[in-house]
This record gives sequence, structure tokens and C-alpha cells, in this order.
Amino acid sequence: MSQNPSSKTKKKNPLWVFGAILAFLLTQLKVLIPLLKLSKFGATFISIAITIAGYALIAPLPFAIGLVTMIFIHELGHVFAAKRKGLPVSAPLFIPFLGALITMKRNPRDAVTEAYIAYGGPLLGTIGATAAFGLGMYLDSGILISIAYTGLFLNLINLLPIHPLDGGRISTAVTRWLWLVGLIGGLAVIIYLRSFLFLIIWIMFAWDLYKKFVKYRNKPQLFHFHPRFDMTAQHLLEQGYMIPGEDHKRNLDFTTYSDTSEENAGAQMLQVSWDAIDFETKFLLPRQSIVHRVQVTKIERANREDGLHLILHCDVELEPYDNDAYYEVPTASRWKFGIAYAGLAIYLLAMMNWIHGVLPPS
Repeated sequence: MSQNPSSKTKKKNPLWVFGAILAFLLTQLKVLIPLLKLSKFGATFISIAITIAGYALIAPLPFAIGLVTMIFIHELGHVFAAKRKGLPVSAPLFIPFLGALITMKRNPRDAVTEAYIAYGGPLLGTIGATAAFGLGMYLDSGILISIAYTGLFLNLINLLPIHPLDGGRISTAVTRWLWLVGLIGGLAVIIYLRSFLFLIIWIMFAWDLYKKFVKYRNKPQLFHFHPRFDMTAQHLLEQGYMIPGEDHKRNLDFTTYSDTSEENAGAQMLQVSWDAIDFETKFLLPRQSIVHRVQVTKIERANREDGLHLILHCDVELEPYDNDAYYEVPTASRWKFGIAYAGLAIYLLAMMNWIHGVLPPS
């Protein structure tokens, strides 16, 4: 691309765009700081600033801002898709050099919903990267075109059919045989990229497949997690109850049910009780599970201003419940997701190939 030195430099240089945005934000600090403290997006803005600062240590500041913008647009795609499906999600949280993530307060109930939310990220991310490329071409800006190329590349990598990448989740609505493609082809891509991070992701994915389809194929896979509960016990002393010792162990009565509240609709709750000491509590399970046992393993005593407290250390043994109906996807939906998945991957490859011819040689 030729450039006339006498042309409008301000139009050709993208720094003025980022500078104008930064200058505006600086003038609004008195308004922004209280919002950061009060808003649920405060952690997002802070993590964005930290991530930009991290990338700016190894790349020009405009590129760092552009890269974080590409990731942010990608994550917004997941947020919008989840909202359309009525699933509550957190605001994106950025992790320097690792990307960003959102968390869902309850999981999708079927593979179609999971794939829909997963597809939203690379779809909107691709639109954002394409817009950045168009702006870069208009401004004749190599750095904007480089940002666009990086955005396209990140969205393409996310389409690898490997959990927990978006492609691995989209595959649940197409065919789980794509996981085998990801297991073999993904390793080849990772070796080519020489990425230690993606190698760790691949190893975790391979181990998960091994456990699911080999190690625990015909026997239950049991998990344990260890919640602690704090209860007041002064009234027990005053009524003459015998306080259990530190090494006391016992199984607790429990029941499970689905939460019908708007915030946790459909989530599985576990309610446990110990009638002898008038203890009862309930909490969300980390995932849909068959609970085998809830056991007190240790009891701590703590003297506080309001009297004696007991801290109950518990062990919850559960078996994750895999609903076979989760993967029952109508044939029409499989074709729609398959075509959309392949079409997006082909578009990304074509755009990256085009940009190769636009970027100046390094």
C-alpha cells in the first residue's frame, strides 16, 4: 500500500482514535470511579485496564487496546446469546495473557442451547474483527489491519472442537464425533503453534474424554467437595445439650430439589439437617448430581462475642448426572449448526488469507 506523505496524517493514523477515547475517559474520572465501585461491571473495567497494561508491555499500546477490544466483543457475543436464551450470566472478566471468560449462574438444559451460546462468541467476534479490517483499510492503517487479523485468528482457534473452547461446545449440537477430530487435529495445530497454553487445554480435554468414555464408561464417577458451615451453639450449652467432640463423624439427613427462584431457576439444591443439634442449611450443588452421602468429618469450636459457635466440616459424595436427553438434537438443528459452524470457519480462513496479501511483509 502506497502512502503519500502529504496526505491527511490525522485520518491515516489510528492513534488519534484511541487518544480521543482516552482523553474523554480521563475527563470523566469523577463520574467513572463511583460507577466502578457500584456497578457490577466494575470488575470488568478493572480487569480490562490490567489486561491492556499487560499486553502493552510486549506490544504497542494501540495494538493492546485493539486486542482487548476484539476479546471483549467476542465475550459480548456469549453474553447476548445467553440473554436471548434467558440464562443469567456474569459480565466478562479478563485475565492477562489468557483471554476472558463469563460465568453462567445455571447451565444450559440441552446441547442446542449450549451450542447457541458458544456460537455467539465467535460470530460477534468475527463481525467485530471484520469491522476493524474495514476501518483499517479505510484509514490505510497497518496496525488496525493487524488487530483485525489477530481477532480473526483468535476466533478461528476458538472454533477447534475441543472443550472448553467454543468449538467443543458447538460440537455437542452437531456430532460428538467432532471431539475425536479435535483430539487428533487439535494436537497437530497446537504443535504447529507451539502454544503451551493450548497444550494444557488439549491435555485436560483428552483426560476428560478418557474418563468419560474409557475409565468410567461402565461405572460411576464419584466426586467429593467439602463445604463448611458455621452455626451458633450457645443455646445448646444453655439447654444442657452435650456438644459433639472435634473428631465426631456422622451422616446427615439430606434431600435435593430444583430451585424455582428466578435467579437460580432449575439449579439443584441440597438441603441437609442434623436434628439433634437443631442444624439445617441448604446450598447449590456445583452441577446436576446424584448425592450418595453427606457426612460431618470434623467439628471445630469457636468462642465469639455472641457465644459458642460450631464449624461443621462436611464431605459430600456425589455422582454427576449425565442426562442422555441432553444430547438429543433434532436433525434439522444439527444441520443448521453444522453449516453455520463450517461456514464461519471457512469465512475466517478466507479473510485471514486475504489479509495476508494486504499486510506489508514483516
